[in-house]
Amino acid sequence: MPNDDERKAAEPYEDRGSAARPRRVTVERGGPVVVEGPVEVVAEDGTVAVSHRFAVAICTCRRSATYPWCDTSHRAHDRPRRKGGTP
Repeated sequence: MPNDDERKAAEPYEDRGSAARPRRVTVERGGPVVVEGPVEVVAEDGTVAVSHRFAVAICTCRRSATYPWCDTSHRAHDRPRRKGGTP
């Protein structure tokens, strides 16, 4: 006989509140991590940044003036050239 957790896992998805709702996280190579909001980001020093937007881009390059939120500063980074000198 299945237990409560197994029964819930077998049921079709239903919104069980914001704490139980899975968040979609999109990782972009060379760019930010995009998270469906609202979100709280806890920094190393314990400060908490909160966003109530439907999606937020979290900086991974640490160049952002609005860190932890991405401001597209990663785009200004010089990309390494390929062999033969072609960009």
